[in-house]
Amino acid sequence: MAGQSRKWMIVVATVWIQAFTGTNFDFSAYSSALKAAMGISQVQLNYLATASDLGKLFGWSSGLALLYLPLPAVLFIAAVAGLVSYSLQWLVVTSYISLPYIAVFLLCLLAGCSICWFNTVCFVLCIRNFPINRSIALSLSISFNGVSAALYTLIVSSLSSITTSSAIYLLLNAVVPLIVSVAALPPILRQPPENLIQLPFNNASRDTQRFLILHILAFLTGLYLLFLNSVSTDSSIASVILAGAIFLLILPLAVPGLIFAHEWAQRTIYSSFHLDVPDTPPLQSFIINNNNDELNRPLIAVSSERIEGNGHSAQEKTVFFRPKAWLTECWSWCFNMVIEKKKLVVLGEEHSARNLIARPDFWFYYIAYFCGATVGLVYSNNLGQIAESLNLDSDLTMILAVYSACSFFGRLLSAVPDFLRGKVKVARTGWMALALLPMPVGLFLLAKLSKEALYAGTALIGVSSGFIFAAAVSVTSELFGANSIGVNHNILITNIPLGSLLYGQIAALVYDSNGTSYGLRRIALLHDSMIVCMGTDCYAMTFLIWGSVACIGLLCSIILFLRTRSAYAEAERRREAFLDFAIFED
Repeated sequence: MAGQSRKWMIVVATVWIQAFTGTNFDFSAYSSALKAAMGISQVQLNYLATASDLGKLFGWSSGLALLYLPLPAVLFIAAVAGLVSYSLQWLVVTSYISLPYIAVFLLCLLAGCSICWFNTVCFVLCIRNFPINRSIALSLSISFNGVSAALYTLIVSSLSSITTSSAIYLLLNAVVPLIVSVAALPPILRQPPENLIQLPFNNASRDTQRFLILHILAFLTGLYLLFLNSVSTDSSIASVILAGAIFLLILPLAVPGLIFAHEWAQRTIYSSFHLDVPDTPPLQSFIINNNNDELNRPLIAVSSERIEGNGHSAQEKTVFFRPKAWLTECWSWCFNMVIEKKKLVVLGEEHSARNLIARPDFWFYYIAYFCGATVGLVYSNNLGQIAESLNLDSDLTMILAVYSACSFFGRLLSAVPDFLRGKVKVARTGWMALALLPMPVGLFLLAKLSKEALYAGTALIGVSSGFIFAAAVSVTSELFGANSIGVNHNILITNIPLGSLLYGQIAALVYDSNGTSYGLRRIALLHDSMIVCMGTDCYAMTFLIWGSVACIGLLCSIILFLRTRSAYAEAERRREAFLDFAIFED
């Protein structure tokens, strides 16, 4: 392959990697087996789930490794780390070996770190090969991380004639990512040179259309997995459905294949006519060779004539009528402190770690993520125990498929701001605030603890958390700089292990307290330390607490939107002006 087709092979490779490395999403499928094999309490199980998320605290190590190692080496280090971690956990669950609790905790930590390394590899590949459309490339790649649980569920269902043990999830988590890494290696080794990555804006627009086709294929893949997972109980039927899913994952290869065919035709057929192509005008040549440099500059340069002496935009001043002067002053003080003080005025400006943590915008962003998407992740980790407490063990596979598919759709929806750019002028932070709205709704709905509420709430939480997971990478690069994303985004996701520990501990304490307070009718004691709670009280209070926390996240996301909307508006005006100039010169 040559030319532009190589970078589209990179997209397909990142899709494959993401689709099979979201191994943290199937934790609830084998958590009960792990709990029984080790004879631990719900609180101790929560610590193991937290350990997997705690691996994200060491995500910065992947960025450091990329400074000294080639990208394929980083990919295979991640694969080997996952292989070691999950295979040893499988040996523990199947009673081949016995390990102390602290050793299993460290294995879960290693597994979480390997997932972070896989994600960093995909982020770097997308940003490096699609500097103009990096947001769309990232959303497409990250979205497939949401179908990992559904794909692994299909594989397990197809193997049900061989084994029915949930421990098979651990074995698949160990082996499959390594196989996929080998399959993705050839296109990664053949990345296009930088001079073929930089495109004029008319070609960048063509790339957007190709991304739209890939997003449509991804949407069909999600629908396929959502609706057919429910009929995959038989191993033979599951095998057929799995084959169809693999075909849908291979189908995106058609895009680089068609591009390669077009390039080959240009080189071999069109060149035989010896057509004389006029030289590129100097100004057009300047645009083609330098548009990427232009995009890498800060997207906003606030003109001096629009800024008043107090540093606020003259166009955005709002006069609020209040009957009493002190009310007006109080409102103005609160507005300035929360919305205006030290707000971000330039998109794309690079932030060091020190500058990042000094930004109020970052902390509103951090809390919005901490009280939003992280709650959804902890919910998915507890799905196994939630279904068990409601006596819905037989529905667990379908509930996991619903969460996985809806998380996938949420990640796909994160590309909507890019496809609607110029038509719907809403800042990406505004879209993120809108995406957080279903989270508290779904959690409060779950407090009813009926079967229907469980499915509906799971779907809402999946869509909301999936959108934020995917959009957060683009938001971080836009607010705090694309070149610093490897460090800055890993600082952001330190909220995940903290939230996993806090929210998981709340759930575990409520679970255990209700399990021990109702005598033998409500509990079963195994291995003298494991408590199983049955009934609606096991998680009802937890969902109310989580829902209240999600409301705080929603409020912070709205504040972040109000603080950054003027920066996004100015960035959009500059982008449109630059596009109009480029098109006029064409």
